[in-house]
Amino acid sequence: MSSPAPASPVESSPHKGAPHEPQQIDWDFWGEVMSDYEGIAKTRPRDLSKAIQNGIPPALRGMMWQLMSASKDPHLEATYSQLLRLPSTHEKAILRDLNRTFPTHEYFHDKAGVGQNNLLNIMKAYSLYDDEVGYCQGMAFVVGPLLLNMPDEEAFCVLVRLMKSYDLRSQYIPDMPGLQLRLYQFDRLLEELLPAVFMHLLRQGIKSSMYASQWFLTLLAYRFPLELVCSVFDLIFAEGVEAIFRFALAVMKRNEDKIVTMEFEQVLEFLKTGLFEEYKVSLSQASGMGKHQMEEGSSSSEEPTYSVQMFVKEALQVKITPMMLDQYTSEWTEMCRQQNAQSAEVEQLRAINKKLSHQVRHLEASLSQINQEHCELVKQVVATRLEKEELEDELVRVKMALAQESLERRDSQLSIPK
Repeated sequence: MSSPAPASPVESSPHKGAPHEPQQIDWDFWGEVMSDYEGIAKTRPRDLSKAIQNGIPPALRGMMWQLMSASKDPHLEATYSQLLRLPSTHEKAILRDLNRTFPTHEYFHDKAGVGQNNLLNIMKAYSLYDDEVGYCQGMAFVVGPLLLNMPDEEAFCVLVRLMKSYDLRSQYIPDMPGLQLRLYQFDRLLEELLPAVFMHLLRQGIKSSMYASQWFLTLLAYRFPLELVCSVFDLIFAEGVEAIFRFALAVMKRNEDKIVTMEFEQVLEFLKTGLFEEYKVSLSQASGMGKHQMEEGSSSSEEPTYSVQMFVKEALQVKITPMMLDQYTSEWTEMCRQQNAQSAEVEQLRAINKKLSHQVRHLEASLSQINQEHCELVKQVVATRLEKEELEDELVRVKMALAQESLERRDSQLSIPK
């Protein structure tokens, strides 16, 4: 699975300092980036990489995501406006899911509000734009963070780029081949990098599809706090959807000691809802965080605050190479090839069995007909034998009668005087 090669790949160099240490924003640098992104990406890639690692300023995030994904497309924005006028067969399903998308967030809370209306518009338009994908649960969670950082027509264009250029759509098309591959790659990474966790989950009978599917389908946005999700999106736009693996492995590693002590139901619930709690910071720590960290998606100062820098730092420390992912992709491809070959062989055997079954039924029907004809012949033979016996008896009677008559004639002739 290939994502577009970003102009500024994020390097895996860890942050320095305490996890909640505030970072100063170099507004002069970000101003240069916004005015000449491609130029900065070519001439100062390390500076841009480091800036993205430290977190894109919330005020610039929407524009940066568009620049990194090269999503600006006036023609596509016009197409979006046209699609909004058309009905979609997926509209009822989309409406059912709207209330479940960031239900506690102020922007999406109101059923009649702008947030839910924009979600509906984008999901409806995309279901018409890409009829093979249509609509799939989880897609709205990908759109949500986009809408919090840009207008709906721009969010639609970014979604199209994520689907096509970042190969996100392979997770939503029928049979979900992209999701199946990423789950396999995640399993292999977990087995290699966190073998204790892998073996414990294996013994408990917990498959990655039970908890990690939602991570990939929603890019971690389903359960994780938005301030952490926005940082996930930063790296996804910078280096591709494969960045999800870094964050997924990082949270598993941070919670390793807890996971290996839990039983089936407890660990399954924890994997779905509790992993990110390790990044929650206390009020005293939060008071020392800069405004930049406090604005990372929280809609209220009373909501829990999370250490975004620690989250990103630990994700970047996870050593995942393209060679590893390529190897796992090759393994998956070979597995699929073997399964397809086995499926083809099974289908061939089923076809042969069906043909033989048809022949057996035909022979059974023929045998039944032959048996019926045999019974009729037996009846005819028996009847013929009976008729023959009756004729023989009749012949004997006739012969006896003739003999008797002959004797009587002879006797009568002898008794006449001469």
